[in-house]
Amino acid sequence: MLSLRAMTIKIKHKVMKTKEPHNRARAISELLGEEINSRAGLMSAKRKLAKRYGIGILGNAEILQEYQRRLLARAVKRSPALEKTLRKRTVRTMSGVAPVAVLTKAYPCPGRCAYCPTEKNMPQSYLSNEPAVMRAVRCDFNPYWQVQDRLAALEANGHKPEKIELIVIGGTWSVLPAAYKYWYIWQCFKAANEYGGKIPNSKSQIPNKFQIPNSKQIQNTKYKIQEFRQKLLREQKKNESAKYRIIGITLETRPDYINEGELWQMRELGCTRVEIGVQAIDDKILKLNRRGHGVLAIAAATKMLKDYGFKVTYHLMPGLPGSSARKDLAMFKKLFTDQRFQPDQIKFYPTVVTRGSLLYRWWRAGKYRPYSDKALQNLIVECKKAVPPYVRIIRLIRDIPKESIVAGNKITNLRQIMKDRGAACRCIRCREAGGKQLSIKNYLPTGQAGELRIIKYHASDGLEFFIQATDKSGGVLYGFCRLRLISHSSIKNAALIRELHVYGELVPVGAETRRGASVQHAGLGKMLMKKAEAIAKENGYKKIAVISGIGVRGYYRKLGYKLQHSYMVKNLV
Repeated sequence: MLSLRAMTIKIKHKVMKTKEPHNRARAISELLGEEINSRAGLMSAKRKLAKRYGIGILGNAEILQEYQRRLLARAVKRSPALEKTLRKRTVRTMSGVAPVAVLTKAYPCPGRCAYCPTEKNMPQSYLSNEPAVMRAVRCDFNPYWQVQDRLAALEANGHKPEKIELIVIGGTWSVLPAAYKYWYIWQCFKAANEYGGKIPNSKSQIPNKFQIPNSKQIQNTKYKIQEFRQKLLREQKKNESAKYRIIGITLETRPDYINEGELWQMRELGCTRVEIGVQAIDDKILKLNRRGHGVLAIAAATKMLKDYGFKVTYHLMPGLPGSSARKDLAMFKKLFTDQRFQPDQIKFYPTVVTRGSLLYRWWRAGKYRPYSDKALQNLIVECKKAVPPYVRIIRLIRDIPKESIVAGNKITNLRQIMKDRGAACRCIRCREAGGKQLSIKNYLPTGQAGELRIIKYHASDGLEFFIQATDKSGGVLYGFCRLRLISHSSIKNAALIRELHVYGELVPVGAETRRGASVQHAGLGKMLMKKAEAIAKENGYKKIAVISGIGVRGYYRKLGYKLQHSYMVKNLV
């Protein structure tokens, strides 16, 4: 039997547990009455309140939820400082857009790559315990639910995901059934258009019309491609003025599946960026790893993508069988000295050994040995030194959980380690303005401290102009525009703007911006566009075309552009 003291403690704990919700509400109410403008101040306040009310540390999400509820009821005044302090993972929207990753369901992959893991019911090369995959599984791979689930998560963490960069992952997009592709992107747009802060909390609550059609339904006349195309176009039109706008779509595929028909279809879907699995630019390494294509296919795909205005991202895999740190560095440097390549962005995925791959069997047999952590870090330092200022290194590792890696790099914070080592890097990500609070005179070219800098380089049989707005030193990047001049583009006789990006903390579409508070909505994009138009005109072009995302078509219309074949086009004469 319990002693009297033990019984008293048990009753006391039970009473405290009963009062927990009430006490937490009181604590949040008190916290919202305080003036908090730093993370340290927030943590200090949460500790004091936890002690005073006998509760666990308050979570940022629950504080935000109550703050937003009171804001709607006009029970509290808006506090931008508190909103920013409560926001989790501020880096998510620091580049000016909110990335929303969605995963397609498993379809057979045409590749048989040695390094690629295979897991039942998972898209090729993806593992069920990866964070993005786990979200997709929770949503039964349904694109509508995935988009809404991600938007809700971003908002719960204090973000305003009203400018969405939709990133579709799942392997080789090009081999998926056409009907499924149109259906999938239609559902993504529909989810953004209909998002209202609430999502179904179980699979059974997803309306039947949003369930994934099976293979028989896809082949049925009821699910013809034309039907999905028309529904997609209607949702795209709605999205041009929706609250949550998809301003860019990324698709991933193989270089040997790029052709004109595929690219026109991607444009119809709203795609603006394509990621291709390059891995290495050495035919012997590609053949040894059973990639299924060579360097010529990579070069041809890169040229075709750029000629259609797409931004091009390369997936690179240092440490593949047949390579070495010396070869990897030489290949990396060649990317920017050989005009056949010149990617706009890079995902750096060091080779790791996972079960279910041919590489795992080679490793078990002693035929393969991954780089040591030191060798890999030294390689990355040297690669970072070689990257030009017009390239963005998106990632340094793939988000594979440690428990799935049998051999190879398990360090998840490689970027931070490189920064601590003082690794020199001029890439876009390392220079972007982010959340820096600066006055307009610091970044407008008319000010004494800011200026437009232009880097001109040859790439894929064309001439590229990287027009950038920086601070006086060139070390902070506020915005840029990619202009491509070629003899034959997707739009006849037109110069191509492949990307326009203004950095700084995401500002919702149509939001008024306090002067000096944010780089976005300060007229910088208009200035970059004007410069690109002037260069095109000086070079004899009569038209200029922008590979515009659906949600930003309205922006270009204000600058005199009109929709033509999925591009926004303007006459220069």
